[in-house]
Amino acid sequence: MEKLIIEGGKPLKGEVKISGSKNATLPIMAATLLTDEPCIIRNVPHLRDTTTMVELLRSLGKQVEFNDNKLKITSGEKLKSVADYKLVSTMRGSFCVLGPLLAKLKIAKVSLPGGCVIGIRPVDLHLKGLKALGTKIQIENGYIIARCRQLKGAQMYLGGGFGSSVLATANVMMAAVLAKGETVIEAAACEPEIEDLTNMLIAMGAKIEGKGSPRLVITGVKKLSGVNYKVIPDRIEAGTYIIMAAATRSNISILGADTSHLMALVDKLGDAGVKVYNENGVIKVKSKKIINPTSITTYPYPGFPTDLQAQFLALMTMAQGVSVITDKVYPDRFIHIAELNRMGANIRREGVNAISQGVKELYGAPVMASDLRASAALVIAGLAAKGVTEIHRIYHLERGYEDLEKKLQGLGAVTRREKE
Repeated sequence: MEKLIIEGGKPLKGEVKISGSKNATLPIMAATLLTDEPCIIRNVPHLRDTTTMVELLRSLGKQVEFNDNKLKITSGEKLKSVADYKLVSTMRGSFCVLGPLLAKLKIAKVSLPGGCVIGIRPVDLHLKGLKALGTKIQIENGYIIARCRQLKGAQMYLGGGFGSSVLATANVMMAAVLAKGETVIEAAACEPEIEDLTNMLIAMGAKIEGKGSPRLVITGVKKLSGVNYKVIPDRIEAGTYIIMAAATRSNISILGADTSHLMALVDKLGDAGVKVYNENGVIKVKSKKIINPTSITTYPYPGFPTDLQAQFLALMTMAQGVSVITDKVYPDRFIHIAELNRMGANIRREGVNAISQGVKELYGAPVMASDLRASAALVIAGLAAKGVTEIHRIYHLERGYEDLEKKLQGLGAVTRREKE
């Protein structure tokens, strides 16, 4: 196990290139199970999560080559119906193989998912949608066992207690593209990652209307073809670097990202006194020494993303005043508060709210990463803090940030990795 050492208090400068979207890549990889033909997926980030998904596809019978951010996925002798616990339990995103396996084989046995410890994230919406398509579901020994004779189109509502579900929308949509008849998904997730999956499925021959909207209309087809497809840039990685620039009072350029995917963040950073704008396809960040306090509430897209909540809270710890951070998507996603307070922040939690009284300065300290985005928040705090910060359990970062140290060092940050 390794730790990341950050010498903080140094402004960043230069430019950073954003990798392909992790959250788009995982369901897109799962969608290749829907066809027997070869698929090429480009702009795939080298991450712990994508390599786990490669292993899962191979265990299901696919042949996978992964070189230079490009995947070549072809069919082996026979597609298998069982997604093993050892792989699915380590990463929640791998649960999206359930829909395509069911559509292709009429049976799927998939382990209940794992991933970050950020509160209860049930799979009830996944099962609700698949049942509406005519699936019989059993839960045995930690596995979902799904069977059907023929998936049939249906009309369904996939809204949950905290809004729409990205993975549930992906799972049900991938099952519905090979179902008989028309499927209508109301309260579908509108995230860019779902729109990206929709575009790929259409390129494979699926018939889907309403992409990017909360109402998807899917007309089932008999088979899908192979595809050569490029994944969208990672908006969460881009947002993390934007917040990083603001926290270190830096001016940097971000290449390969799309500001239209980040308008909620751009708006709130404007309130905080940070200017973010697009100049000839390059995102520019201009920061000021004084950070204004502002409050956010996370919502499904196009609202403020829960995956940037921790990073934004790290920024608000240094604002001149009180900020309230409310997470209505994953209300338990505040494990990072204690670690930020170890660095001198003044945050208290009240239910779904984190209330931050800004401090003049953060100080380096040994801290423990608890999940992917909390880890990113600690990196941001460490870069802005006075002194040296040691971040333990950095394997979380490897799940979602490609070449993080190399990119940080390219911006002038002083970082190094050491054995625990």
